[in-house]
Amino acid sequence: MAKFEECLQRLEKIVQELEKGEVPLEKSLALFEEGMQLSSTCRKELEQAEGKVEILLKKNGKLQAEAFEPLSDKAPARR
Repeated sequence: MAKFEECLQRLEKIVQELEKGEVPLEKSLALFEEGMQLSSTCRKELEQAEGKVEILLKKNGKLQAEAFEPLSDKAPARR
């Protein structure tokens, strides 16, 4: 599997090529499909990274690591 940065760079190149509008329809569809696969790969890598991130909270004058739980559409915001 390619690294996140490599996937992102390839995805950016695909978007630039498609935005030019000079690509034949068949190639556009192939590029779009590749872009969707790259996007999915990047999203999965980001989700895995989010699961590993920790935040430091100050409790009772000491820093304490706690798992970071990002806000998502599925989870209600903490108040």
